[in-house]
Amino acid sequence: MTRTGRVITGLFGRGRQLLTRAPGFRRGFRTWRGERPFWAGLFTFAAGLPILYWPYANLNLGGIPLALSTTSGAGSLVIGTLLLALGVALCCRPHLRVFAGIATLLLALVSFPVANFGGLFLGVASGLIGGSLACAWLPPQADQPTTGEECSGS
Repeated sequence: MTRTGRVITGLFGRGRQLLTRAPGFRRGFRTWRGERPFWAGLFTFAAGLPILYWPYANLNLGGIPLALSTTSGAGSLVIGTLLLALGVALCCRPHLRVFAGIATLLLALVSFPVANFGGLFLGVASGLIGGSLACAWLPPQADQPTTGEECSGS
């Protein structure tokens, strides 16, 4: 057997192993996601990205340079970084959900006048959704399934 044949066989064999482990990984990820405000953290993290991006972006539209780098650069750096940190904190520390949710709501609202309309409305909208989801999320009770068993239809 040639070397290329061994590499291809090795790749396909490894792919089969990955496919057999994928359902277990998905089930474990679903359980992990159900025990914390995952979507709130994701929306909060996503709110920080446009707020950080627009003040430092240099875009060319038809040969015309477009720069939104104003005095809001420092404010958007602080607000965007805090939103990124709060998004990670929501996924890693679910017990901080109320504090992180209120802080996300306040930072999203402050970013509207400070950071180029809150990342051209994308950061504000995502931050308000993420903060609201964080404040509304409740940890699952001990008797509730977290793996989606209630939706299995059996």
